[in-house]
Amino acid sequence: MKTGKTNVVSKYNRWGYIFLIPFFVVFLIFQLIPLVNTIYNSFFENYMSGLRRVGPNFVGFQNYSALFKGGDLLQYFGNTMIMWIMGFVPQILLALLLGAWFANPSLRLKGQRFFKTVIYLPNLIMASAFAMLFFTLFADGGPINNMLIQAGMIAQPIKFMSNVWTVRSLVAFMNFLIWFGNTTILLLAGMLGIPADLYEAAEVDGASPTTIFFKITLPLLKPIFIYVIITSLIGGLQMFDVPQILTNGSGDPMRSSMTLIMYLNKHLYSKNYGMAGALSVLLLIITGILSLIVFKFTAKKEAK
Repeated sequence: MKTGKTNVVSKYNRWGYIFLIPFFVVFLIFQLIPLVNTIYNSFFENYMSGLRRVGPNFVGFQNYSALFKGGDLLQYFGNTMIMWIMGFVPQILLALLLGAWFANPSLRLKGQRFFKTVIYLPNLIMASAFAMLFFTLFADGGPINNMLIQAGMIAQPIKFMSNVWTVRSLVAFMNFLIWFGNTTILLLAGMLGIPADLYEAAEVDGASPTTIFFKITLPLLKPIFIYVIITSLIGGLQMFDVPQILTNGSGDPMRSSMTLIMYLNKHLYSKNYGMAGALSVLLLIITGILSLIVFKFTAKKEAK
């Protein structure tokens, strides 16, 4: 009897492995092989000088050391993190607030499906379309300046695209608009998974809504909260389309909105594959380190 059961289990397991084959094939072709190839190219001098191809010549870690010279890498990393934080902090706060409202049965909010759909809709719009829209709205002769002048609030057009913090704020605001709906849905799913008995017991004990939120909801929401932070951080480090279109690829003013991926794109555009490969590897390392820091920091707080 045991042999028969073992054979049945083996057959089911075999089908499981067969269904996993497409994933491993796609992963191998589109992720693993390109990753290995990128790491390999990062150790070579390989670029275009006019119409002449230089390389590929093995240079070891020279591409990596060149990236740290001049401070461009640190500046662009700082730009990326500043714009991500400016967009993520209000995003997570609003998502928590909306999630708490929708998950609270005592409020009995009407039209929840409609509002959830509206909140998520910006996530379906291409970021490039958002960037083009804001580029037109906040141009020197755009509708925003025209409205402010006609209202008598300003005498001369505000040069939104010539100020460091207005450009950064616009990039952060667009990322906030695009992603807060997705964050709200994720946190709401986590809140709805918390047993209602816990809330009822807390209310019987006289706990206030604020106490329930900070003592019950947030601690039990921690796994999804960590997931949202890490995925948002990875997305922030990959920030490209919004600042690229908004600043026409220049990262101006004074390269204050130039991100790491925009810097990588410049190397790819100039066909400097060695430097682009080195920067890609550094991005992978930076992403891994920051994600590990977030995970370890939250895990320590949970352990305490």
